[in-house]
Amino acid sequence: MPCARRHTRQVLWEWHLTELADPAELLVSELITNAVAASRSTSLAPSVRLWMLSDTARILVMVWDYAPQPPARANADADAESGRGLLLVEAVSSRWGWYRDLESATGKVVWAEIRPQDGLR
Repeated sequence: MPCARRHTRQVLWEWHLTELADPAELLVSELITNAVAASRSTSLAPSVRLWMLSDTARILVMVWDYAPQPPARANADADAESGRGLLLVEAVSSRWGWYRDLESATGKVVWAEIRPQDGLR
Protein backbone atom coordinates (compact mmCIF):
# COMPACT_ATOMS: atom_id res chain seq x y z
CA MET A 1 0.00 0.00 0.00
CA PRO A 2 2.88 2.45 0.41
CA CYS A 3 3.24 2.70 -3.39
CA ALA A 4 -0.45 3.53 -3.80
CA ARG A 5 -0.22 6.20 -1.09
CA ARG A 6 2.89 7.78 -2.66
CA HIS A 7 1.27 7.68 -6.10
CA THR A 8 -1.82 9.40 -4.69
CA ARG A 9 0.24 12.16 -3.05
CA GLN A 10 2.22 12.72 -6.28
CA VAL A 11 -0.89 12.90 -8.47
CA LEU A 12 -2.58 15.36 -6.11
CA TRP A 13 0.55 17.51 -6.11
CA GLU A 14 0.45 17.55 -9.92
CA TRP A 15 -3.24 18.49 -9.80
CA HIS A 16 -2.56 21.28 -7.24
CA LEU A 17 -4.86 19.55 -4.75
CA THR A 18 -2.33 18.91 -1.99
CA GLU A 19 -4.86 19.98 0.67
CA LEU A 20 -6.66 16.72 -0.07
CA ALA A 21 -3.55 14.52 0.08
CA ASP A 22 -3.97 13.20 3.65
CA PRO A 23 -7.61 12.11 3.35
CA ALA A 24 -7.02 10.82 -0.18
CA GLU A 25 -4.06 8.72 0.95
CA LEU A 26 -6.11 7.22 3.77
CA LEU A 27 -8.99 6.52 1.40
CA VAL A 28 -6.75 4.90 -1.23
CA SER A 29 -5.01 2.82 1.40
CA GLU A 30 -8.28 1.49 2.82
CA LEU A 31 -9.82 0.78 -0.60
CA ILE A 32 -6.68 -0.96 -1.89
CA THR A 33 -6.34 -3.01 1.30
CA ASN A 34 -9.98 -4.13 1.04
CA ALA A 35 -9.59 -4.89 -2.69
CA VAL A 36 -6.47 -7.00 -2.15
CA ALA A 37 -8.21 -8.97 0.60
CA ALA A 38 -11.31 -9.45 -1.57
CA SER A 39 -9.28 -10.57 -4.60
CA ARG A 40 -7.32 -13.05 -2.49
CA SER A 41 -10.61 -14.71 -1.58
CA THR A 42 -11.11 -15.72 -5.23
CA SER A 43 -9.36 -18.46 -7.18
CA LEU A 44 -8.15 -15.82 -9.66
CA ALA A 45 -4.98 -13.75 -9.43
CA PRO A 46 -5.18 -11.19 -6.60
CA SER A 47 -4.73 -8.08 -8.72
CA VAL A 48 -6.39 -4.71 -8.20
CA ARG A 49 -6.64 -1.50 -10.22
CA LEU A 50 -6.69 2.11 -9.05
CA TRP A 51 -8.11 5.15 -10.87
CA MET A 52 -8.24 8.72 -9.65
CA LEU A 53 -10.24 11.41 -11.42
CA SER A 54 -10.67 15.10 -10.62
CA ASP A 55 -12.54 18.16 -11.85
CA THR A 56 -10.30 20.37 -9.64
CA ALA A 57 -13.10 20.66 -7.06
CA ARG A 58 -13.23 17.03 -5.95
CA ILE A 59 -11.47 13.71 -6.38
CA LEU A 60 -13.03 10.41 -7.35
CA VAL A 61 -11.09 7.33 -6.29
CA MET A 62 -12.05 4.03 -7.90
CA VAL A 63 -10.59 0.61 -7.06
CA TRP A 64 -11.36 -2.59 -8.97
CA ASP A 65 -10.93 -6.13 -7.68
CA TYR A 66 -11.84 -9.64 -8.90
CA ALA A 67 -14.34 -10.45 -6.15
CA PRO A 68 -17.97 -9.89 -7.22
CA GLN A 69 -19.30 -9.71 -3.65
CA PRO A 70 -20.37 -6.26 -2.45
CA PRO A 71 -18.23 -4.56 0.16
CA ALA A 72 -19.56 -5.18 3.64
CA ARG A 73 -18.84 -3.61 6.98
CA ALA A 74 -17.24 -5.93 9.47
CA ASN A 75 -18.46 -5.92 13.03
CA ALA A 76 -15.09 -5.18 14.61
CA ASP A 77 -14.66 -5.41 18.36
CA ALA A 78 -13.25 -2.37 20.11
CA ASP A 79 -9.85 -4.06 20.44
CA ALA A 80 -9.77 -5.55 16.91
CA GLU A 81 -6.80 -4.60 14.73
CA SER A 82 -8.81 -4.63 11.50
CA GLY A 83 -12.38 -4.46 10.22
CA ARG A 84 -12.92 -0.70 10.18
CA GLY A 85 -12.02 0.02 6.54
CA LEU A 86 -15.48 0.97 5.33
CA LEU A 87 -16.11 3.05 8.44
CA LEU A 88 -13.00 5.06 7.57
CA VAL A 89 -14.12 5.35 3.94
CA GLU A 90 -17.46 6.73 5.14
CA ALA A 91 -15.75 9.14 7.54
CA VAL A 92 -13.32 10.57 4.98
CA SER A 93 -15.46 10.72 1.83
CA SER A 94 -18.47 12.77 0.77
CA ARG A 95 -20.05 9.64 -0.59
CA TRP A 96 -19.05 6.18 -1.70
CA GLY A 97 -20.54 3.17 -3.42
CA TRP A 98 -19.79 0.22 -5.61
CA TYR A 99 -20.92 -1.48 -8.80
CA ARG A 100 -20.33 -4.80 -10.53
CA ASP A 101 -17.91 -4.69 -13.43
CA LEU A 102 -20.29 -5.67 -16.22
CA GLU A 103 -17.73 -5.04 -18.94
CA SER A 104 -15.35 -7.78 -17.81
CA ALA A 105 -18.15 -9.89 -16.27
CA THR A 106 -16.13 -10.34 -13.10
CA GLY A 107 -15.25 -8.26 -10.12
CA LYS A 108 -16.44 -4.92 -8.86
CA VAL A 109 -15.43 -1.30 -8.52
CA VAL A 110 -15.62 0.47 -5.17
CA TRP A 111 -15.54 4.25 -5.45
CA ALA A 112 -15.41 7.21 -3.11
CA GLU A 113 -15.50 10.97 -3.58
CA ILE A 114 -13.49 13.55 -1.63
CA ARG A 115 -14.16 17.28 -1.59
CA PRO A 116 -12.05 20.00 0.08
CA GLN A 117 -14.50 20.36 2.98
CA ASP A 118 -14.35 16.60 3.68
CA GLY A 119 -12.05 15.05 6.18
CA LEU A 120 -12.46 13.10 9.33
CA ARG A 121 -15.89 14.02 10.63
